[in-house]
Amino acid sequence: MKVKFWGVRGSIAVPGPKTVRYGGNTTCIEVRTDNNELLILDAGTGIFALSQALLAELPVTANILITHSHWDHIQGLPLFIPNFIPGNTLRLHGGFDPVSGKGIEQVMDVQLQYSFFPVREAELKARIEYVTLMPQETAKVGSASVTPCLLSHPVIDFGYRIDCNGKSVFFTGDHEPPYNIYAPDDEQFADYQVFVEEKNQSILEAVRGVDVLIADSSYTDLEYATKRGWGHGTFSSSIALAKAANAKVLVCTHHEPTRSDDALEQVFAEAMAANHDVCAGMDIRLAREGDVIEF
Repeated sequence: MKVKFWGVRGSIAVPGPKTVRYGGNTTCIEVRTDNNELLILDAGTGIFALSQALLAELPVTANILITHSHWDHIQGLPLFIPNFIPGNTLRLHGGFDPVSGKGIEQVMDVQLQYSFFPVREAELKARIEYVTLMPQETAKVGSASVTPCLLSHPVIDFGYRIDCNGKSVFFTGDHEPPYNIYAPDDEQFADYQVFVEEKNQSILEAVRGVDVLIADSSYTDLEYATKRGWGHGTFSSSIALAKAANAKVLVCTHHEPTRSDDALEQVFAEAMAANHDVCAGMDIRLAREGDVIEF
């Protein structure tokens, strides 16, 4: 299996001289099976460069797994170049939105309105298919098995485990570890704590034993104190999950957009030092555009 990073920033693209080492594009990760089947995790601005690379291997069948419908994870879809070329297939996978009552098709329907984009979906030349997934129900995508896991974010948000030929990768998308929203002296605290513990255990089981864990590590511990409830994790929470799940490699991603490359390396080093005892023997990396992991 091969994993390549095309977008590693969170919230908004931040191209410029201070982000050239790690990249300024929003989330997009290419996964190739041993049979060279193409799965794409999220469709942030990084998918545009990926789509240009795919022009060398037409016709393309792209299975795009959308973690959730927030802008920085879908905004590259309208400019996915294979959509405009006959003979290609885009198969868009994602969750059902209980607020709108629609499946994953809404992320295209909303963006390809004339008010926001000049090309309508009916004008696209590729074959477009929609697959609405359910939590914990494994789906076959070519030779790979894809299992969505409902994570914690202010919208329906899937983490995806991809298994193929005894190899595995898990991507959290945006994820904040569940916590108790009640004060300890509140009468609802105990019941809610049971839910929190069950939820964290189900996430741990979904991640357990993966070869590569790609996790939302947006904040430092200090930053998180003022951003609790925003739906993002920390370096420490990602390290703790990787350790508990016995993941072989942890890749920290969804880099905070206000952070320069230098600042990113600094907070990462500080997080590694603060978690020194936990990190011992672990392979922990910062996600970087263009990096490839083969296993």
